[in-house]
Amino acid sequence: MMLRLCLALLALVLAGPALAARERGRFVEIERVAAAGLPDQHVSIWLPPGYDGSKRRYPVLYMHDGQNLFDPANAAFGKVWAVDKAMLAVMASGTVEPHIIVGVWSPGSDRYRQYLPKDIYLAASPGLRAQMDQFAGGPIVSDLYLEWLAGPLKQRIDSSYRTKPGPRHTAIAGSSMGGLMSCYAFLNRPDIYGRAACVSTHWPAVDPAKLAASGDPELIALWDQWFAAKLGPVKGRRLWLDHGTATLDAFYAPYQQAVDARLSALPWQRGRDWQSKVYAGAEHEENAWAARLPEIFGWMLRK
Repeated sequence: MMLRLCLALLALVLAGPALAARERGRFVEIERVAAAGLPDQHVSIWLPPGYDGSKRRYPVLYMHDGQNLFDPANAAFGKVWAVDKAMLAVMASGTVEPHIIVGVWSPGSDRYRQYLPKDIYLAASPGLRAQMDQFAGGPIVSDLYLEWLAGPLKQRIDSSYRTKPGPRHTAIAGSSMGGLMSCYAFLNRPDIYGRAACVSTHWPAVDPAKLAASGDPELIALWDQWFAAKLGPVKGRRLWLDHGTATLDAFYAPYQQAVDARLSALPWQRGRDWQSKVYAGAEHEENAWAARLPEIFGWMLRK
């Protein structure tokens, strides 16, 4: 499967500007979307090739940090996931059916408090919660963000576009704090999200350099208990987890290993229901995530 994905992605890269607009898909920008208790949200929507000329319905992938997904001109660091190209590649390989992609931009300085799972914040000790408060700079609002994602935003997308609205056809993905938010959505709203990719998940939640190199025992226990209590039965769901080994990702292994151990103890089958990968040498940045995105899509969204 990986060979087919690589060949398909190479073909897209070589085609470059020669790809007609109708073969690249179409973008829709909604710059101000009201969300109760949150700043107005910016949403970028990608409609796959063939959408406008067909009557078919499409699965939907929701992603965080939408400004970093498609256009380097919008990206925080001038680098993107190239999500549309990864989707085109897996579509061309025949492993994944076309998806509508909905990218929700992060709210600048409010990103941490919008993406930190409120479950974990409330369960944290006063000392750990104080560290989280320093990063947040305000109340934690991930519960409000999830309520908007799973409610008004999804309703708007389902009513405006030809979607397959069920959980087996609704995925959510993100990296770093967006990885935490994706897990939060997957665990708390299995009625909505049947697929999730938690990429380079920022399990330390706070500054990892201030925690034990072997992982903070309290946080490891919190993540373990969270998955044990919230994951629930498989019911056809799929969960992707990963991290690199360089820069910020170098801190993640102890936490990911604890989560993997918990998943292994549950009636979830690795390779079928969940996957956890380590990418040696991969850094905590968009180019690294773009490089493995076809593999992520090929597993998480496979037919």
